[in-house]
Amino acid sequence: MILSGGLGTRLGAIAQDVPKAMVPVAGAPFIDHQLRLLAARSVKRVILCVSHKQEQIERHVEDGARFGLQVQYSYDGKTRLGTGGAVRKALPLVGDEFAVLYGDTYLNIDFCKVYDSYKQSGARGLMTVLANANRWGKSNILFNDGRIHRYEKDNPNDQMKHIDYGLILLSAEAVRAFDGPESFDLTTLFQYMISAGQMAGHEVFQRFYEIGSPGALEETESYLRLIGSAPEREPAS
Repeated sequence: MILSGGLGTRLGAIAQDVPKAMVPVAGAPFIDHQLRLLAARSVKRVILCVSHKQEQIERHVEDGARFGLQVQYSYDGKTRLGTGGAVRKALPLVGDEFAVLYGDTYLNIDFCKVYDSYKQSGARGLMTVLANANRWGKSNILFNDGRIHRYEKDNPNDQMKHIDYGLILLSAEAVRAFDGPESFDLTTLFQYMISAGQMAGHEVFQRFYEIGSPGALEETESYLRLIGSAPEREPAS
């Protein structure tokens, strides 16, 4: 699933007429770069969780065939569901386990290694983490021994050296078991799973790129122009 319902408010006039996923970056809408990367990482099916100006995304991406993907859509509807509510609503479109990405991040890493870590952990969820030292946002995760011990998005402390990288693997059952309101943030689900000892962690070492602010967008534009429009494919595994 890609959470593509963001308003892009921090981007100001850049996202005034388009959803954040459709903001032009390095010669193409940002979502094009994400979908090409996923295809290069052996992903076959993508669920786009959409809300704000959703028709622009659907009209552009269509069924995903030109990216080498099968793309389906899950809609918030009249009420914005938040990241957690959007994931829960999309569950009928996925199997027993799935990955979640944010619609404003570009994560050029080995997805197969992340999936292998998830399967080996025996946990119901796994978060990718980066030793951040507050460089790309405030470090908000206490991580060691392959487990997430604490996640404080709004109230981090000095013990936290890692940051949520933006790729999460979940079992559908873990989401169904969470008895939350119709609209909620994924942070609430993650904290519930962490308290139950059911959130593993996988450390990555390459920084993430994102387009949430004008400065971050500029960095991502430079990076995508540097690597070109087609990311290197992962070796078969």
